[in-house]
Amino acid sequence: MNHGRKLYLYIATSLDGYIATLDDSLEWLFKVEGEGDNGYSEFFNTIDTVLMGRKTYDWIIKNDVGEFPYKNKPCYVFSKTLTGKNDHVEFINEDITSFTKRLKSTTGGNIWIVGGGELLHHFIKNYLVDEFIITIAPTIIGKGIPLFNELDTEVKLKLRNIRRFNQFVELHYELI
Repeated sequence: MNHGRKLYLYIATSLDGYIATLDDSLEWLFKVEGEGDNGYSEFFNTIDTVLMGRKTYDWIIKNDVGEFPYKNKPCYVFSKTLTGKNDHVEFINEDITSFTKRLKSTTGGNIWIVGGGELLHHFIKNYLVDEFIITIAPTIIGKGIPLFNELDTEVKLKLRNIRRFNQFVELHYELI
C-alpha cells in the first residue's frame, strides 16, 4: 500500500467503454448535457502533478485552443523519442514504473494520469493507479479507443462514491 502521493485516473468514457472514437474525436462527449464542469475544477484543485502519454500530449497541442491546460502544474510526458523540456512539460524517456514509483514517493500532492489508453494500461497492469474516478456519458459510440485494454491480471477495486452531473454519472473507486 502506498503511503505517499496518490495517482488518480480521472477520465470520461462512453457507456460502452470508449474514451474516444477511432479518429480521436471527443465530439460525442460534448453533446451530453452535464452540470457545470461536471466536477472537473474540484478534482483539478486536488492534484499538483500531471502525467500523460505522447499521443495525448500531441492531441492536446493539435486540438486545444488557447493556453496549455496544465501550465501551472508540473507535467510529465512519457515519450520514446522526445527529450528535454519545453515551457509546459518535461519529456520522460525512462522506465514508466520506476519513474512513477519514484514520483509517488516524493513530497507533494496527488498525481493525475490524463491519458492515454496505452499508458493507462501500463499503470493498471503494474498497480500504480490508487484511485479511479470514471465519468460515464450516456452515449454508445460502438467502436473506438477503449478505456481498458485486456489484462492478464485481476484488479480489485472498492467503490468510494457515486455522483450525478445531470446526464453524467461519476464512479469513484480505490485500489484494494
